[in-house]
Parts: sequence; C-alpha cells; structure tokens
Amino acid sequence: MIKIATRKYLGKQNVYDIGLARDHNFTIKNGLIASNCFNKSHSTAYGYVTYQTAYLKANYPLEYMAALLTANSGDTDKVQRYITNCTNMAISIDPPDINRSGVDFTPTAGKILFGFSAVRNVGQNAIACILEARNETGEFKSLADFCDRVDLRAVNRRTLESLIYCGAFDKIEANRQQLINDSELVYDWAQSRAKDRASGQGNLFDLLGEGFSSTQNKRASNAFETAPKSKPIMDFTPQEKLQKEKELLGFYVSDHPLKSLRQIAPLLTPINLSQLGEQREETRLCAVVMLNNVKKVVTKKGDQMAILQIEDLTTQSEAVVFPKTYERISSILQVDTRLIIWGKVDRRDEQTQFILEDAEPVETVQMVMVELNPQQAGDIDYLHDLKRILQEQSGDKEKAKMPVIGIIKTENSHKFVRLGWQFCVQNSRITVQALQNASFHAHIKSLTGS
Repeated sequence: MIKIATRKYLGKQNVYDIGLARDHNFTIKNGLIASNCFNKSHSTAYGYVTYQTAYLKANYPLEYMAALLTANSGDTDKVQRYITNCTNMAISIDPPDINRSGVDFTPTAGKILFGFSAVRNVGQNAIACILEARNETGEFKSLADFCDRVDLRAVNRRTLESLIYCGAFDKIEANRQQLINDSELVYDWAQSRAKDRASGQGNLFDLLGEGFSSTQNKRASNAFETAPKSKPIMDFTPQEKLQKEKELLGFYVSDHPLKSLRQIAPLLTPINLSQLGEQREETRLCAVVMLNNVKKVVTKKGDQMAILQIEDLTTQSEAVVFPKTYERISSILQVDTRLIIWGKVDRRDEQTQFILEDAEPVETVQMVMVELNPQQAGDIDYLHDLKRILQEQSGDKEKAKMPVIGIIKTENSHKFVRLGWQFCVQNSRITVQALQNASFHAHIKSLTGS
C-alpha cells in the first residue's frame, strides 16, 4: 500500500493529490508551485511532492487511488469525488467482501476493494476479530460459519447487520433480506454454542462429526446444518439495497440510482454539480440529482422554505428553495427520489449555492425528440418552421422547461443535439402533435427510457 505524504499546515492536514493546484489555490509556475508569497524552498517542497504524486498516479493508478481513498475515508465528499475519478479512469470499486476485504481500501485483481474501516458500526475490535478468524481457518462458508468462528463479544448484532446490509456477505448469499432474517436466529444459535464451548460442554452433532468424519470441514458441515434458518423470503428491492449502502458507507457503491440515466442525462445537463462553482452567477441551469435530505426552515415572516442536500454522480451539494417555490413543489420533495431540477447559481460569502426554481420527478420528465436528416438540418426554411412552432409552444418562458432534442440521422449513425433554453416548451404532448401536424418527425421520450 502506498502511503501518501501529508503535512500539518495552519492546523489542517492536507493530503496531496494531482488536484493540488485546484484544491489549495496553488499555481504551477516554471515546474514549481508558487503562490501565497511562498519562498522558493517552500515552493520547491510542494513541487517535489506534486511530482511524486503525479508519478504514482501515472504509473501506479490502482495503488495510488486506493491510498487516496484510505487517507480520506472520513470525508464523504472527497471519497465520492475520488470514486468518480476512479470510474473515469476505468477503475472499479468493489463493495466490502467478508472473505476478501481488509482494514483499508485495497487494490486487488485490477480493482479497488472497499475496506471494513469505512463501514459504519464496524469497529476496530470487530475488524481485528474477523481478520484473525479468517486467517486462522480460511474463508467463511456461510452466515452460521461466520457467527460460530468470530468472537461475538466484538462482533455484535448491529455490526453483523451492517455487514449484511452493505453487501459484505453477497458472495455467500445474495439475498440480503434472507440473511437479515436468518441473522436473528443464527446469532442466538452461535452465542449458545460459544457458551457451551466456554463451559467445556460439547454439541451432540459436533461429537458425531468428530467420531465419523476425518476432516475438519466435515465436522463444520455437520455443525452448521443444525443452524436455524427463517422462512424463505424475497430479497430487498434494488432501491432498498442502495439506500442501506448509502446509510452505512456514506455513498452508493454496488450501483447508483442515477447510473441508468448516465447516457441521456447529458442531453439535459451539460454540466454536473461539481462544476457549479465554475458557472456565472444567475446562469440558468438544469441538473439530474438524488435528493438526500430536506431541511425545512421558517422565515421571519412565518413562510416555509427548505434547504436540500442533493447529489449527482460527481459530488454532493446544497440547493435552496425559497417560500414561493417551496409552496408549489413541496409535495415532490421526498428523500431518496430522483429529480430533475431547474435553477440558477448564486454566490454569497464566497460560497456557491444552487437556487432551485422548479423540480420534477425523473420518472415524469418527457422530452420532445425531433428527427432530422442532414438535408433538413441544413435547410434554413425547414429550420425556420421548426423554430416558429417551438416558440409558439414555449408560451410563458418561466414555465417552459421541457427540453427539445434534435436527432440528426445518417445511414450509419445519429447525433443528438440539445436545442437552447429558448426552445423549451410547456407541454410535450401538445408540442409533438403540433410538429406532427406540420409534417415533422417528432415523438416523446421519457428520461428513464420507458
């Protein structure tokens, strides 16, 4: 494991990354970092560390990113950003695995494996106990095997449930709800066996196993067959699984609710939340996000407003909903829902905020798709007619938010073009009907693809 250099500066511990110049307001000049009136020796030291980290990232990307994730495991925003960087670098992040994970993020088989220390409710004593049992007698074969071999004084019920919910037992049993139901019974069973061993008593099936089999695996098999199981039950829904992962790990790992929108979302949102700070103030923006939290606030006048915690595939951010907007859309502001939001950038006290002006559940968003061939795309009169119809359908510019997407088709390919904000329309179905009446090839497409 590569250890990334850190140093104390002004009471804050910084971890050096290639993003150093951006994160710490430094600039690269003549091969060195020079800013904040640093003297040459100071700049040289930073430049040398930057060179080292650049070398590691270029030549050992897997090990470097694993070390970076480990060093920042307590900062959810940074970890999420680095996981996004891993995705862009084609590095996969595997969720925790009870038979493979170690304490920290670990590079293995071309991927980075989630470490136990980053799972909530799993303490250092529990981790040490799990690793010791695994190293002494090999991989865990079942939930009963796990509970029987670890010290349940260190691995309590809450720890066990957290490991199940975050997917650590998926390779043993993929049905997490079945494991959760079984854990109630298996934990008590394992505790009883531990008490028997502590008092010098033996289990009948263990004794039979010792007398009639020649291997330890056979004895274990006989014992674990006696472990109680609950009735078969359907697994949690994918959304329920992801919600638990987010609760225990701080972010989604095995999947992300917005990943299925990854291909089509850029048609609506040319920027992501991590780029908000780069936008000009009052710029009108659109984003596809997950709503993580809604904090209701009462103004001095007694009106209700809200501050939202939102995230996309790149980072987490805040969005402010003022009273008039909140009154209109409060019913759809439900935690753990996917939303498309419209708003603008506002800067106050050197902080960038997203001022939310409208929102809609992703499932109800309907885009207007207009098909054009290359000849039509180059015909000024044809495009003028298209522009006229769309302007007629835009109506009130404040309410016109449904995007219009042009599809330029050739024999071997097709290209998507998002028309400007001025061509957004109020009603997708009425717009499509008007376009079809004028002999345009138009149809409606939902954002979810259904």
